[in-house]
Amino acid sequence: MMLSRPGRALRLTAVAAAASLALAACASGDDAPAEGEGLGDLTVQLSWIKNAEFAGEFMADSKGYYTDAGFGDVTLNAGPGATENLVASGKADFGLTNAVTVGQVVANEDAPIKIVGTTFQKNPFTILSLKDGADIATIEDLKGKKIGVQDGGNGLLFSALLAANGLTEDDVEIVPVQYDPQPLVNGEVDGFLAYVTNESIIVEAQGEEVTNLLFADNGLPFVAESVIATDETIAERPEAVKAFLEAEIKGWTDACTDLEGAAKLAVDEYGADQDLDLDKEVEQNTVQCEELVNTDETAENGLFTISDELLAQNMATFEAAGIDATQEEVFDLSLLEELLAEKPELKG
Repeated sequence: MMLSRPGRALRLTAVAAAASLALAACASGDDAPAEGEGLGDLTVQLSWIKNAEFAGEFMADSKGYYTDAGFGDVTLNAGPGATENLVASGKADFGLTNAVTVGQVVANEDAPIKIVGTTFQKNPFTILSLKDGADIATIEDLKGKKIGVQDGGNGLLFSALLAANGLTEDDVEIVPVQYDPQPLVNGEVDGFLAYVTNESIIVEAQGEEVTNLLFADNGLPFVAESVIATDETIAERPEAVKAFLEAEIKGWTDACTDLEGAAKLAVDEYGADQDLDLDKEVEQNTVQCEELVNTDETAENGLFTISDELLAQNMATFEAAGIDATQEEVFDLSLLEELLAEKPELKG
């Protein structure tokens, strides 16, 4: 059975297509570092199974952007896992996670990690329900409902959603679930903590009309699929951080230009053991590129950037969720800014 998870019209123009070609040319041009230039091997901890959620990483790997940037062997480790701990302990060089979880780990455990850029400008977390069932369309609709919530980070996120909206766990009945949304379809729960780009699509494909209560639209506008690195890596290996971000930007530019081609990489190669459905993966990549990755702000500032306004929204989310961490303790975008100043063509 295909696993699922909470983990999503891209305004593709001739300019975007040209940007993709330009980036590809840069990767193979004289300015590109020689393969294995000295950055060492690369391990990236993904936040979930190898599906289209990581279309940009698959593009970057398959097109050699990581090795062009100077890395040696590349390992993309599938999740789910304790991404923050794996990066903090040195078991992965970089990891993909979300701002709320990073903020909580930094605040509660003093973890020496920071977000250095983000794939998703808008987080995809949602409380998924059936339209002909509980139809949870507002925060008020949550009250008294059975909500399926996974252990670990997702439990922290649901608690943050409640806190941000003046609710407590006494206002709902939390039902422990795994990542398969079948308990929702079977009527065992009224709502299910999900990704709007994943479970929502899966349940709709079963012929069910769904309702999504998006975290981002209900008090928790935070970034997700964010790149984290340790303080030590940022301080002592800044060129590795910039090289990784460069490869990521190129990979996601391509993934959002060739939506189907990137999805096929997930189905046919990287996630070949997951029995993925191509139509679903194409839709997932389309929605995430159109709604989460590409925005008016990234069109102006470049992919992976986080504007001052968006940073302020993340900090407001922290405050609403009771997370005692400062912006400087969670975010360090200085190397991304350096990279884009050095290579403005990456902005597309």
